[in-house]
Amino acid sequence: MSTSVVLLALSAAVLHACWNAFLRSGADRFWTMTIMALAMSVVALPVALILPLPAAEAWPYLVGSAVFQLIYSLLLVAAYRHGELGQVYPIIRGSAPLLVTLAGVIFARELPLPLSMVGICFVVLGIMLLALGRGKASTGSMLYALATGVSIAGYSTIDAVGIRLSGNTAAYITWVFVLPGILLLVAFMAMRGRLRVDLRSRETLKAVGGGLVSLVSYGAVLVAYSMAPAGPVSALRETSVVFAVLIGWLFLGETLSARRIAACIVVAAGAILIGVS
Repeated sequence: MSTSVVLLALSAAVLHACWNAFLRSGADRFWTMTIMALAMSVVALPVALILPLPAAEAWPYLVGSAVFQLIYSLLLVAAYRHGELGQVYPIIRGSAPLLVTLAGVIFARELPLPLSMVGICFVVLGIMLLALGRGKASTGSMLYALATGVSIAGYSTIDAVGIRLSGNTAAYITWVFVLPGILLLVAFMAMRGRLRVDLRSRETLKAVGGGLVSLVSYGAVLVAYSMAPAGPVSALRETSVVFAVLIGWLFLGETLSARRIAACIVVAAGAILIGVS
């Protein structure tokens, strides 16, 4: 890969860890997640309206993806309610490629390559290091993090099929940004009532910033995908688990133990091996 592709993938990794840190530090994480998603929807909607609509065959996949992303958002909020960024984030990011690989084995009879098998073992070992022993993640945060990984695997699998049926990749991607924000707003209003937003408050600015950072992060990944094979790009992006631990330590006052660092490096290494195989 060229230097520019490597820098794009690493930038996406840092930005992804950053917007998760914004969410983890929010006073009301459900509200913060909703504002983040709405910020992405507001930015993406004008582009979606300009572009031609995705093909009719792709819309069930767009809706299914939006539902899985709604579930993902709710589970992510719950996971950060029970655990720290440096504990929860590596489990989420590590379990997603692991679950996608296992789904391929179960549903498509796709046996993983030897390198993928080693990667799977690394991810499992890293998660066990986070889940066991002194300073371990709580049972609640573990369960929510793993469930969040399942939801990521769900919408990733759906989008992989839907984008091929869309007839217009850019149009599909913009609607992927638009629909989850609308669903999350509906969910918030159903559970909490009116969504109150003070555009001058620090929390609002932080949430909107987090949404835009998330958007830029995904954009960087897409540009990198257009310049290099997806596997190595995805693998480099998984270094975000290491950045998340460092951000949690530097800005959120979380523990930076040798055990946690080792666990995150092992998870990242496993995800990278799965990505490049």
